[in-house]
Amino acid sequence: MANPFKNTEGEVSWRCPSNIALIKYWGKYGNQLPRNASISFTLKNAFTETSIRYFPRDHGLFADKEHSDFKFFFEGKENPKFEEKIRVFLNSIISHFPFLIHFSLEIHSYNSFPHSTGIASSASSMAALAMCLTDIEHTLQGGMTPDQFFEKASTIARLGSGSACRSVFPFMAAWGKHRSIPLSSNEHAVAFTEMDNVFKSYKDAILIVSDEEKSVSSRAGHSLMNDHPFADSRYKQAETSMTGLIASLKSGDLIKFGDVVENEALTLHAMMMASSPSYMLMLPDTLKIIDLIKSYRAKKAVPLCFTLDAGPNIHLLYPAEAATEVETFIRQELLHYCEEGKVIYDEVGKGPVKIK
Repeated sequence: MANPFKNTEGEVSWRCPSNIALIKYWGKYGNQLPRNASISFTLKNAFTETSIRYFPRDHGLFADKEHSDFKFFFEGKENPKFEEKIRVFLNSIISHFPFLIHFSLEIHSYNSFPHSTGIASSASSMAALAMCLTDIEHTLQGGMTPDQFFEKASTIARLGSGSACRSVFPFMAAWGKHRSIPLSSNEHAVAFTEMDNVFKSYKDAILIVSDEEKSVSSRAGHSLMNDHPFADSRYKQAETSMTGLIASLKSGDLIKFGDVVENEALTLHAMMMASSPSYMLMLPDTLKIIDLIKSYRAKKAVPLCFTLDAGPNIHLLYPAEAATEVETFIRQELLHYCEEGKVIYDEVGKGPVKIK
C-alpha cells in the first residue's frame, strides 16, 4: 500500500503537568477503566516535556507494517525499559491513530522531577505523549474542535496510564462516572470548574522522603484490588468521599476539604497494607512528617493538609495566603526528614502547553 503521507514530515512538542489525586483511583477493570471516580489538582512545576519528530516510513524496524516504528530517548539517552512500554502502547492504539503505520517517529521525553517515586510521572509522560499524537493527527487530518481534541487526548492518555487522562486539563479534573459531575465519564476525564477561587491558586509542596524507584508499581497495586477483601467497601467510600469533596470545593470549606483529602490518602495506603500480598510504601520519615503536620495544624490553626500518591513522598497542600508561614514550617521542621532536604514547590497549574 502506498504511503499517503510520503511527502509529510514535522515535529510537535508538548509540556504536560503531573497531577495529584485528591479522591484516589485505585482498582480498575477492562481497558484502563476506573472502579471509582477520582478528582485531582493539575500541577504546574512537576511536568514532562515530550517532542515527536515524524517522517514518512520507508523501511521501518518491523517487517510487519501493522506495528509502530520509532526510537525513544528519555532525558537524552536510550532507555530500554521505557522504550518497551512505549512500544506496547503505540502498537495498542493504532486503531485510534491509523496514521502511525505510515510514519517513523523519534520521541524525546524529559521530566522535571524524579520518576517512579510516587509522583505521577506516568501521568505527565503519557499525557504529553497523547497530546503530541493527537496534535499530529489534527495536523494531518484536521476536523477536531478544541473540546474534541482534549477529549481524545484524555482518552488516549488513559490507555497509557489511567491517571494520565486527568493531566490534560487546567486547575482540576475528574475522571469516572459520578452523579455530582453530569458530564463525567469512565472513558476520559473532564475539567472540573466549579471550585471556589481559593483552590485555583492552591500550593503543593512535594516533600521527597525518597527518590528511589518504589518497590511495587502502581500497575501491580491496582491488580491486587481484584481480590481485595475490602474492595467493595472502598469503592462505596470513594463515592461518598467524592460527594463530600465536591461540596467543599464549591463552598471553599478548607477544613472539610482537608479532612476528606487526608482520609483518602491514608485509605489508599491502608488498602496496600491489607492486600494479599501486603506491602507498604510509606517510610518511617513519611509517618514522622505526617505527625508534625498534624501537630503544627493543631497549634497554628493553619488549613494545611497532606496527601500521598502510591509512594512515600508527601504532598503538602495549603492556600496561597498561607504560603509564607507554611514554607517557613517546611524549612524549619520538615526538611530534615526529606532526602537531602529535597522539596519541590509546586502549585495548581493551567494545564498542558504546546511548545513552539
